[in-house]
Amino acid sequence: MSAVLFAQVNQPPTSWSSTIFYMMIIAIGLFALIFCIFLAKYFNLWIQAKMTQANVSIWDLVGMTFRKVNPNIIVRSKIMAYQAGLSEKDGVTTRALEAHYLAGGNVPNVVRALIAANRADIPLSYKRAAAIDLAGRNVLEAVQTSVNPKVIPCPDPTQGRLTIDGVAKNGIQLKVKAKVTVRTNLDRLVGGATDETIIARVGEGIVNAIGSADTHLMVLEKPDSISKRVLEKGLDAGTAYEILSIDIADIDVGDNVGANLQALQAEADMRVARAKAEERRAFAVAKEQEMLAHVQENRAKVVQAEAEVPMAIAEAFRMGNLGITDYYQLRNVQADTEMRNAIAGTGGNAARREPVVTP
Repeated sequence: MSAVLFAQVNQPPTSWSSTIFYMMIIAIGLFALIFCIFLAKYFNLWIQAKMTQANVSIWDLVGMTFRKVNPNIIVRSKIMAYQAGLSEKDGVTTRALEAHYLAGGNVPNVVRALIAANRADIPLSYKRAAAIDLAGRNVLEAVQTSVNPKVIPCPDPTQGRLTIDGVAKNGIQLKVKAKVTVRTNLDRLVGGATDETIIARVGEGIVNAIGSADTHLMVLEKPDSISKRVLEKGLDAGTAYEILSIDIADIDVGDNVGANLQALQAEADMRVARAKAEERRAFAVAKEQEMLAHVQENRAKVVQAEAEVPMAIAEAFRMGNLGITDYYQLRNVQADTEMRNAIAGTGGNAARREPVVTP
């Protein structure tokens, strides 16, 4: 019996059992290879997180790979936050950092902003910082501006204008350069207006302040009056900044705009008067030509009437209504009239005589 059992144990394995055996060896080898790959890829990050108590497990690192999240950014950002004194109670969790990364946010920039705000004792939560970052604003720059205010030149030289021009009531132009010191208002950063609005509002206020002055000398004497009038209007309402001060950097006297406008108006009035005079002259010339035409027309009628006189005299002779004596008396009267006109110098019609009609 023992010999039979010994013979069965020492028999070579069958083909089916050998296949299973080799498959098990291959599976164990693949598992060991995959484990070694994961260990080589994530062991360094896991050790860093473990040593800094960042609370990132190896399975979290594996899950980030499947979720297409860069584990280096998440782990290093969380380590940076924990080293600076931030914890998961402040909202800096692995899941929150992953969600912000997947949303297209800048995770390291948000963490740096939270650290800067914490150091400067500025209240800033992770949700607000993430919202500011996703809104397209540089949250780190915003926190830095809250601590260290920035200066905005007004007007912006990059837009092509070097001065803000205003005209006082006496017509003198003033050219002003201003500098606006602002501090970021984190509560209004999302949805608030930016530098362009601040520059436009300050420019409008400066022009209004100059235009309200009776003379340009008042503005030159007290430039700070412009700043006071502009600041009183609350120009930072609805913007992402809080205006701290408006400083007038330079004021130059420009042209006498009032005199130039009056000169231009006088020249325009003169042109209008010339046009009206030319219109009246043309109308008078046309009227004169019309009167000359009427004169010529009337003269033609007179000549036509005078041409009918001899015919009428001849007709009177034929009809017996006019005698020789009457005719010669008429001729004598006509001769006397022509003589008087010649003596008086008005003999314009002396040369014009009626044709003699033989009775």
